[in-house]
Amino acid sequence: MSSTRVCLPLSAAALPVLSVLLVLLCIRCSSSLSLSRIAVAVPRALSHRPRFSWCTCSSGALRSSSSCSSSLLGLAAVASPQSAESSPRALVNEGMNLFRQGDVDGSIALFDQAERQAPGIRPYLWQRGLSYYYADRFQEGSDQFRYDVTVNPLDVEEIVWDIACQCRLRPDIIPPRNKMSLPAGKSDRRRIMGTVYSLFRRDGATEHDLAVKGQTGSESDEFYSLFYLGLYCESRGETGKAEAYMKASASSAYGTGSGDYMAACAKVHCKLRGWV
Repeated sequence: MSSTRVCLPLSAAALPVLSVLLVLLCIRCSSSLSLSRIAVAVPRALSHRPRFSWCTCSSGALRSSSSCSSSLLGLAAVASPQSAESSPRALVNEGMNLFRQGDVDGSIALFDQAERQAPGIRPYLWQRGLSYYYADRFQEGSDQFRYDVTVNPLDVEEIVWDIACQCRLRPDIIPPRNKMSLPAGKSDRRRIMGTVYSLFRRDGATEHDLAVKGQTGSESDEFYSLFYLGLYCESRGETGKAEAYMKASASSAYGTGSGDYMAACAKVHCKLRGWV
């Protein structure tokens, strides 16, 4: 997709938070997630700080913005005055590594520590929301995803994970009455996410619709369709189907070869449920 260049004001006081945001972007450069996560987050976090000029690029997808990600990696390295051992970005990185290893509680502890050092990153800690879900801390997970949506309102995944958390809290009310929605007339750019969104919100899409969408798209579409079919079935208490879908997502080409954090999430899901 085409890219644009956006100039944003920046001050030294914002550097620690910016450092974390840039690293979160670069870590996800192999995923299919929209660049809107960073394109939306940075202006909101920094637009009121007029001292310096900061330029970054915005494109349609993280995987198509390697040159942007490379420059951001270098800039992130100088953005934080803290040591690598104690910086919020280092803590988030280590928390993600612990999650990949299946240490959910350990990952939460490090994400919490990062937030204590840089409170402004709270709406960007979507990784902690995932960890909360797998720690059975569903209310805190819901709260995290709802914070995320305040800075990234077009990301369907924040919305469906909130729905999954609420369904685990109140399995007698599916879908939840206070489910979130995208802004009127807006949509997630990613091809498959409209069907994921409709399925979780019960707006008309079916499991079959999402399965077909995954089979007729890219490797990442296949992975995400299977992954969210697994999460959807688990939220409805259909454990057998959830296991089949999630194991298929983890063993898919994208699940085994992409390096996407969500591919690791599929593996952790299966490990924690005893599906391996």
